[in-house]
Amino acid sequence: MQFWYNVLEYAICWAERVADDSARHPEANRGGLTPKRALIVIDVQNEYFDGGALPITDPSPTHSLANIGRAMDKATERGLPTVVVRHTEHDPDAGMFREGSDTWRLRREVDERRRDHLAEKSPPGSFTDTNLTDILASSDIDTVSIVGYMTHMCVDTTAREAAHRGFSVEILSDATGTLALENRGGAATGEELHRSTLVAQGQFFADIVSTDEWLSQLDG
Repeated sequence: MQFWYNVLEYAICWAERVADDSARHPEANRGGLTPKRALIVIDVQNEYFDGGALPITDPSPTHSLANIGRAMDKATERGLPTVVVRHTEHDPDAGMFREGSDTWRLRREVDERRRDHLAEKSPPGSFTDTNLTDILASSDIDTVSIVGYMTHMCVDTTAREAAHRGFSVEILSDATGTLALENRGGAATGEELHRSTLVAQGQFFADIVSTDEWLSQLDG
């Protein structure tokens, strides 16, 4: 019974947060007007592809990368601010994401597309120790649309950080991805980890949409 009391209490707190967000961003709620979005493109770097330490498997990286490109192209077409986030480790002995290394570099499919801002981060959360909050505030953004890697780590953390800061959150489910994982907590396939993370996000934090659905919303 205590469990359900906790769930109810959490739901009430969430409803209060949403109501507060609606009060602070009435333009996103009045008459069904389109939210003021920014596209956040997280860590689309060579480290997550063949030759890197953390090759994405689920969904297929070819599929997710193509959808990331589609989202970036639509953001450009619609004039949405696009923030590319890059994981950077400055330690010359870092085993992954070492600044200047080939695996640290952004994928060509992202690097050659238009972006408005480039944010460098080290922790999983894109808001932590970056100027992302100021970037979004400068354009009066109320909704962040998230793509990139990995679903269970930097995408998940960034989405939670955004929700805690009062933003509405969208995760493009087929423009993100992850890999199989095993540790003292157990084991999960890439598909299981990707799906379970999105299910958890969809309970309170984010609206989970496909790339096609997101593109249709922008065209609607």
